[in-house]
Amino acid sequence: MDVAMNEDFELLQRIRDNLNSCILGKEREIDLLLTAMLAGGHVLLEDVPGTGKTVLIKALAKSIRGQFRRIQCNPDLLPTDITGVSIYHPKDETFIFRPGPVMSNILLADEINRATTKTQSALLEAMEEKHVTVDGECHPLPVPFLLLATQNPIDFEGTYVLPEAQVDRFMLKFGLGYPDHETEKRMLFSQANGHPLDRLEPVTDIDQIVRIQNNVRAVHVDDAVADYVVSLARKTREHPAVFLGASPRATIAFLNASKAFAYLQGRDYVIPDDIKYLLPYVFGHRIILHSEARIDGVSLDAVFQSVLQQVKVPVLLER
Repeated sequence: MDVAMNEDFELLQRIRDNLNSCILGKEREIDLLLTAMLAGGHVLLEDVPGTGKTVLIKALAKSIRGQFRRIQCNPDLLPTDITGVSIYHPKDETFIFRPGPVMSNILLADEINRATTKTQSALLEAMEEKHVTVDGECHPLPVPFLLLATQNPIDFEGTYVLPEAQVDRFMLKFGLGYPDHETEKRMLFSQANGHPLDRLEPVTDIDQIVRIQNNVRAVHVDDAVADYVVSLARKTREHPAVFLGASPRATIAFLNASKAFAYLQGRDYVIPDDIKYLLPYVFGHRIILHSEARIDGVSLDAVFQSVLQQVKVPVLLER
């Protein structure tokens, strides 16, 4: 590990420590969140209320001094409530753009599946193109831009199904889950004198995050590893239990996420274990099983295990 990479690793560890102080016992989920941030991807957090999704996102924004905005999604939310709106200024006889909350480094769309599909679609352009178009004018988003959307399980009342095109634009999807007994007990005492988030201090800034993102793009990916990723994606499309497999966009997101994950572990190259670890988080929300397979009790985990067994793991020479 060279000097510059070592400095980045130490800085990322400080961010980890900050997030761990607010969300106890969620080291894996914190690493996944940082992976998406370094790769420039978006995250969908699905879990029941009260597990700490919003706190985790706020802690990240505060740790990196990022401009943070929050949207509380509901059926009355309009697309312009997200993107912004042009308002006529009588004195100057011109229209002035009033930016919406999307003009931020970290945007939290809380309970995104409680907004209507029309409003959810307002985020599509921002997620993919990094800009929004209002009244024919294109407005670039701040750099970096990271959308972190939370949703409750889809079988809860008052929710809408996210469009497949939007789901595919999320790089990773995961949940936090309930803490174990000892961790939940520690939480009681850690918040006795106020929430740790209130005492959190920034450890870096946006410029440093952009610099690390640029370094992540230079992480080496062996041709055999790239072939491994593509083969896994193709196997999901051919699996008999799968109705809709991983898209080419998913393959690109997979490779970018693996670079970021490797860098987060202190490596400047991707190994097959990175791919196997990230597989369910990158492909899980993009794959749709046949209704017959669901009726027969086939799970996504079983599909992933089958796919991994069918594709030979590449053997790489040590760097």
